[in-house]
Amino acid sequence: MKALRTFTVRPVLADSLAPLDRLASNWRWSWSRATHALFASMDPDLWARVEENPSRMLGALGQARLDELARDEEFVARVHDADARLEAYLTGDRWFQHLEEPKPRAIAYFSPEFGVDGSLPQYSGGLGILAGDHLKSASDLGVPLIGVGLFYRAGYFRQAIGEDGWQRESYPVLDPYGLGLAVLREADGTPVEISLAVTGDRTLSARVWIADIGRVPLLLLDSETPSNPEDLRRVTDRLYGGGGEHRLLQELLLGVGGVRAVRAWCRITGAPAPDVYHTNEGHAGFQGLERMSELIGEASVSFDTALAQVRASTVFTTHTPVPAGIDRFPRSLVADYLATGLLGGLDAPRALALGVEDYPGGDPDVFNMAVLGLSLGQHANGVSLLHGKVSRAMFGALWPGVDTDEVPIGSITNGVHGPTWVHPALKGLSERAFGDALTTEHDWRDREVVSDGELWGVRMQMKQELVAEARRRLQAAGTTTGAWAKDVLDPTVLTIGFARRVPTYKRLTLMLRDPERLTRLLTDPDRPVQLVIGGKSHPADDSGKLLIQELVRFSRDPRVRDRIVFLPDYDITLAKTLYPGCDVWLNNPLRPLEACGTSGMKAALNGALNLSILDGWWDEWYDGENGWAIPTADTADNDEERDDFEAAALYDLIEHQLVPAFYEREGDIPRGWLDRVRHTMTDLGTKATSDRMVRDYVTSLYTPASIHAAALGADDFAVATELASYVSRVRAGWANVHIRSVDYTGVPQQARAGDRLSVRAEVQLGGLSPQDVAVQLVSGRADADGEITGDRPLLPLSPAGDAGDATVFEGTLELDVTGPFGFAVRAVPQHPHLVSPVELGLVTFAS
Repeated sequence: MKALRTFTVRPVLADSLAPLDRLASNWRWSWSRATHALFASMDPDLWARVEENPSRMLGALGQARLDELARDEEFVARVHDADARLEAYLTGDRWFQHLEEPKPRAIAYFSPEFGVDGSLPQYSGGLGILAGDHLKSASDLGVPLIGVGLFYRAGYFRQAIGEDGWQRESYPVLDPYGLGLAVLREADGTPVEISLAVTGDRTLSARVWIADIGRVPLLLLDSETPSNPEDLRRVTDRLYGGGGEHRLLQELLLGVGGVRAVRAWCRITGAPAPDVYHTNEGHAGFQGLERMSELIGEASVSFDTALAQVRASTVFTTHTPVPAGIDRFPRSLVADYLATGLLGGLDAPRALALGVEDYPGGDPDVFNMAVLGLSLGQHANGVSLLHGKVSRAMFGALWPGVDTDEVPIGSITNGVHGPTWVHPALKGLSERAFGDALTTEHDWRDREVVSDGELWGVRMQMKQELVAEARRRLQAAGTTTGAWAKDVLDPTVLTIGFARRVPTYKRLTLMLRDPERLTRLLTDPDRPVQLVIGGKSHPADDSGKLLIQELVRFSRDPRVRDRIVFLPDYDITLAKTLYPGCDVWLNNPLRPLEACGTSGMKAALNGALNLSILDGWWDEWYDGENGWAIPTADTADNDEERDDFEAAALYDLIEHQLVPAFYEREGDIPRGWLDRVRHTMTDLGTKATSDRMVRDYVTSLYTPASIHAAALGADDFAVATELASYVSRVRAGWANVHIRSVDYTGVPQQARAGDRLSVRAEVQLGGLSPQDVAVQLVSGRADADGEITGDRPLLPLSPAGDAGDATVFEGTLELDVTGPFGFAVRAVPQHPHLVSPVELGLVTFAS
């Protein structure tokens, strides 16, 4: 008989073990080696069966075993030591507390998914893992972050591979209490409920679960509440489980409901309200409209003032390099929801216009969540240097007349949370060698500190664990693999890993382009190679499932099946064994369609080398010693030719560079290979971390946004009102701004470095004042087409009187560039509270 509902019954803890409750309910255990080991020691076999979740462990352990542990003085002492360490971690000053003012009071961080731990499956891939690492590093650094997301009752999905190689999905229902979450409650114990008006005169309600991620509260909204009719209870049923209106309801709940959840949490706890709001991809874009509605209703400001204030305090991070990765809804559907009174006081048509694709190349009948995010976020970034460049090109139409490289979207390269992803054995070696567990901040190149034998011994231990886990998973998968799976893989063989989501652009099967050559590499009698692969395709993506099926069928060929395996149900738990157990991490997306790609970072922190297309973070940090770059066939005539070329290059690198380097030994140790490993762990260990990433966000985006927002909000939003008035005035008058003439003197026919170029421009301002407009000299090297390339310094020209109906602007530039040189003169809006001079998309050039 199937239960209608399931839940966890927690035992009664003796007073001596009472701290276990707090230790289990704070997810710091997931990256605290000592706390993790404490729970594992209570019953190692049961710990594995409950998927290493302390709350589930306490519910399953049984009263008798807990009573026995309560009498174990050594165990009780460990419990209290762990609790004291947690208390010090939660209350002590950390990096952020030592920063000088001004700095943000709090930051609300919105994401549709969070990958904190494998036992909390609220993520599908890199976006969620990145968000989880962001919270963990914010906690470690003491950054006052509040995470905001949704609680999906069935998470993403569990993957199984059938006898035919086809992916099959299942959706186990999660018990939030059993996972260690707590409901947000009022002082009288009543659960807080967030309500949204939706179409059909209905109300969507949600309870709020709290997951303590170290010092960071993660608020997760859950529509499974008796207040909702059955159809609305299903709004948060699955992550990315539906499209169209179902997805829109999820994003309204995340954005609008998320702000309301933050308000409730701050009111109940007394925590300061956020002064910065960070939207991790466009899914949460509606949070900005909700905040505008608040300002209009509570502060009685205009739509434009509210927009200026919200933009100043919002950070928007885009993660997709392709338009297909952006959520887009029918304009009419969004209009229906905005007309419900959901956002009281907000001018619905003007709010709708903030997300409509009304630019050249867009579809005016479509509401685009990334466009909304950029419209509401004055501070925007991509997630690697290359992705920033791609994003500026992809969204450039939002800033007409602005050169692509000046589109106001910057970049902060992603990172990964070292304490989560570095293998315990490597952490242990770090502690013995360097005195602490900060494995990402040490110099591993000194053989006097860490010998080759020690390092290679740990690397072999991690590989042995991967082999054992691969065999276990394959044997459990079914009858087809059960008979031979006990002998697959060999820890002494060069091991290449590949695991990620399986959209077509990530090219899961590029390695199969020449199956006979791959077979020869895998089965070489003296220097073989082995491949360990994982990945999930979206349930609705049959093309991705076909790729998985093709790979699985190849891997079951008796000639190669002990050298290539596909491991089902790739998730955080598998990843923690997979990344450390590989010698090389492979990534071969279509360039430049990988925004960042952090899996290779996780492998690198564990001593793996990367073999990758120069895309995402690898384009930025590949240095010739930390791995190998697969050449890109940018000039190929078609997809087939490109894939053939890049696959051949991949095989060549493996055969002629990786294999010789790995199998060249001195006393059974590949010392040359370890030179690369040591360099990788040292160099990427300081850069590829989410600690570095979060520090970059604080200094480059969060702090400027908080300063900007405070300035605009002062004196009852007087500056925001003035800025809104300025923007309105400039937009209305810009069509009449015209650079009538440009004259220059001081440069002879043959210019020389050091000559001074004097420029005089007559500009008709069309009713604007000289203080409203910046006139700039743009200069730099010129190519054969007369385009100014490379660095283009801006020299402001100063007002110097009138010439009839025009204002004269003048300036002098000392020539310090040799070779072909060019200059241009342009006019742009000028205001102290514009983050970029081109952010309004208004630029006039002299012709």
